[in-house]
Amino acid sequence: MAASAKSFLADAGYGEQELDANSALMELDKGLRSGKLGEQCEAVVRFPRLFQKYPFPILINSAFLKLADVFRVGNNFLRLCVLKVTQQSEKHLEKILNVDEFVKRIFSVIHSNDPVARAITLRMLGSMASIIPERKNAHHSIRQSLDSHDNVEVEAAIYAAANFSAQSKDFAAGICNKISEMIQGLATPVDLKLKLIPILQHMHHDASLASSSRQLLQQLVTSYPSTKMVIVTLHTFTLLAASSLVDIPKQVQLLLQYLKNDPRKAVKRLAIQDLKLLANKTPHTWSRENIQALCESALHTPYDSLKLGMLSVLSTLSGTIAIKQYFSSAPGTATTSARSFDLVKLAQECCYHNNRGIAAHGVRILTNISASCQEKDLLPLEQDAVFGLESLLVLCSQDGSPGAQATLKITLTCMVKLVKCRPHLSQSVVESLLTQLHSAQDAARILMCHCLAAIAMQLPVLADGMLGDLMDLYKVIGRSATDKKQELLVSLATVIFVSSQKALSSEVKTVIKQQLENASNGWTAYRIARQASRMGNHDMARELYQSLLTQVASEHFYFWLNSLKEFSHAEQCLTGLQEDNYSSALSCIAEALKSYHKGIASLTAASTPLNPLSFQCGFVKLRIDLLQAFSQLICTCNSLKTSPPPAIATTIAMTSGNDLQRCGRISNQMKLSMEEFRNLATRYGDLYQSSFDADSATLRNVELQQQSCLLISHAIEALILDPESASFQEYSSNGTAHVESEYERRMMSVFNHVLEEVESLNRKYAPVSYLHTACLCSAVIALLKVPLSFQRYFFQKLQSTSIKLALSPSPRNPAEPIAVQNNQQLALKVEGVVQHGSKPGLFRKIQSVCLNVSSVLQSKSGQDYKIPIDNMTNEMEQRVEPHNDYFSTQFLLNFVILGTHNITVESSVIDSNGIVWKTGPKTTIFVKSLEDPYSQQVRLQQQQGQPPSQQQQQRTAYSRF
Repeated sequence: MAASAKSFLADAGYGEQELDANSALMELDKGLRSGKLGEQCEAVVRFPRLFQKYPFPILINSAFLKLADVFRVGNNFLRLCVLKVTQQSEKHLEKILNVDEFVKRIFSVIHSNDPVARAITLRMLGSMASIIPERKNAHHSIRQSLDSHDNVEVEAAIYAAANFSAQSKDFAAGICNKISEMIQGLATPVDLKLKLIPILQHMHHDASLASSSRQLLQQLVTSYPSTKMVIVTLHTFTLLAASSLVDIPKQVQLLLQYLKNDPRKAVKRLAIQDLKLLANKTPHTWSRENIQALCESALHTPYDSLKLGMLSVLSTLSGTIAIKQYFSSAPGTATTSARSFDLVKLAQECCYHNNRGIAAHGVRILTNISASCQEKDLLPLEQDAVFGLESLLVLCSQDGSPGAQATLKITLTCMVKLVKCRPHLSQSVVESLLTQLHSAQDAARILMCHCLAAIAMQLPVLADGMLGDLMDLYKVIGRSATDKKQELLVSLATVIFVSSQKALSSEVKTVIKQQLENASNGWTAYRIARQASRMGNHDMARELYQSLLTQVASEHFYFWLNSLKEFSHAEQCLTGLQEDNYSSALSCIAEALKSYHKGIASLTAASTPLNPLSFQCGFVKLRIDLLQAFSQLICTCNSLKTSPPPAIATTIAMTSGNDLQRCGRISNQMKLSMEEFRNLATRYGDLYQSSFDADSATLRNVELQQQSCLLISHAIEALILDPESASFQEYSSNGTAHVESEYERRMMSVFNHVLEEVESLNRKYAPVSYLHTACLCSAVIALLKVPLSFQRYFFQKLQSTSIKLALSPSPRNPAEPIAVQNNQQLALKVEGVVQHGSKPGLFRKIQSVCLNVSSVLQSKSGQDYKIPIDNMTNEMEQRVEPHNDYFSTQFLLNFVILGTHNITVESSVIDSNGIVWKTGPKTTIFVKSLEDPYSQQVRLQQQQGQPPSQQQQQRTAYSRF
């Protein structure tokens, strides 16, 4: 039985109906009622997996009540298993509906004579503190157990007290004096005091409580100078300050005092650790004096380990606003050069330290100063930073140890940051990287290639100079098929694609393909092809996808690769476009569309129910429609020549008062074309809104496609349809300071060029001349000549977020309607669970969920009554914030009209920036509105001509109540 339950749970996915959840619960229930202890324990420990699969309250409530029964009647080992399950499933606790019943069953064990049973119960109560923070009987039991003579029970009471203090202000205020008495009492052993002190970190609910706790901790620090006591007290002090926020500057001073004056290394290490915590949490509260004191301590300490810790704190602060405060509020800033500051002296001294970690932090501080204090004359500092980075690069690139790799990552990150804010340093940085590439270890080469690619993306001017060195290295990379070599092949190929921005030469392609044939597996070739697609090198990508077609194991993969091959071929067709040859442009677009249609058929075949490829299909369909719209626009422009206006066109124009009618049919065609581009822009906007899990580069790519549609529709309007009212202010360039990729850079330059051309022709040669149509055709060709970039989200999903909804009441059969009387309202409860992949919140997090409920009358039954229009439909919206990935809310719906109504519940997501994302899902249920029996009786009597009786009239008066 247990084996069958196991397999059942292993195979069950997220899409089952309620019945499956019940079956799973019944299987586990059988295990709980088994006579064998082993089977009972096995059933208990399987509950967290059940909660993950069916995270709705109805099942979680039943399951926890069953576990509470086991806790009440089982032995201590079973109780311990239930405790572990409760601790693992903490985020599901708030879904327990019968909290009183659950607590009553658990709490009954607190009166046991067995101190271990009482201890487990206390820990259980502590784990449930989030749902029962104000239960006075639990508070009382914890206070009593703190006075117990059994150590196990006292430790459990301390655990429970800490949890309740974090949740309940009343409990924290009540227990504070008790804790301070126990800590200061001579009878309390030292090890127990060490466990009691951390409870004080939760005393931050109001200012007076926090203040009294700080006073107590201050007394403890002076009264008990032993190392362990000082360490625990200081750390509690820091956590209390970080939560209450008021006393952070005082706490920084106290920690710096201990760092400077206390001779014990353990205390100094703890002070550094706590300073790092405060530097991360509240860097703006650090004054210049604090940073100065830390610099002095670092300059004077003889111990490398402590110097490393202090520099770590300073490098954290140097990346925040604290560094500007340090330089700006310095006395005599005008006359003092940057080099004379202690922080700068320290960083320069450490740049060439024999400890790699210290050197890395020194360089990082110099880089951050150069980046954030750009208004100062920091030329000497920049040179120091570059020399320090180069020496670290030489040191770490030869060493394959994990420590050296970590230092190298810091060094390379600093290089990218320095080049971004100080472009004049880029040449020397790139040269040193290329020089080191030849002699470095493979692991270091991979990281250096990532750094080169990042620099080349920011400053494409440098890219051409890299290509020769990179190709030489690619040829001699070696023939071994180790993982590092494969990774290096991909990284180097990426840099080569970035460097050869326009198009790959045949020589470069030959070298890459030879290396792939000699020393690579299919996965490496696929990753290189994927990078080629991202960089717009579609001819290379097509050849690689073609070579991989026969190397995959499933037909879904075959169709996926085939579709990528077709898309690459289609985009390759568009590279043959010529500026003024419009007929060849039409044939190129037709050829590309042919490949795209083959590709979309293959892509549809590659999708599966678990992986529907909805973004990919949506993106490609929009690209097909965009190409068709471009083709149609060129044909429309040509029609000015092929279909000149009729003889009566001038008369029609004068009669209608529309000068554009003089040009004949082109006016209507241009209107249709403009509408088509606006419609495409709206659809790109919808695709953007539905891609909550996409990375920023992919979203920017979709946005650029949308902007190109808007640009063409604006150009049609400004040149032909309505030149008088066209405005160019809203479309003016806002600079290319934040351009992230070469594709974006090229698209932006095309946008600006087209706008300039359109503006120069605006309101000239009215109503339409060949110059106008030529300008539109050139804009289309210029946009198509920029090779399309297939971004990361097209190939892989790094973040995965989905919402699962449950409606109640819900029918047993989805097609069956729910019966409701028309004089009553339906209370529709909507519950939902947010499900995440392996990296939740990587790009954006869910702030709240927006639920939209609408109902539509599908079929009427009975007579037509005149009913106010407000009662015809229901349209409601509510926003709810998920807590522990769960949310629920209710809607009251009216169904006055008799008949079948279709209710649709649609969810969308609002992220932490307030942006709405249409993620879905959409759920539908049917409701049948029935006439209430009394109204039916009255209506029948009226039809038969009988007046309602006195008794019925009296009932009518009361019926409203």
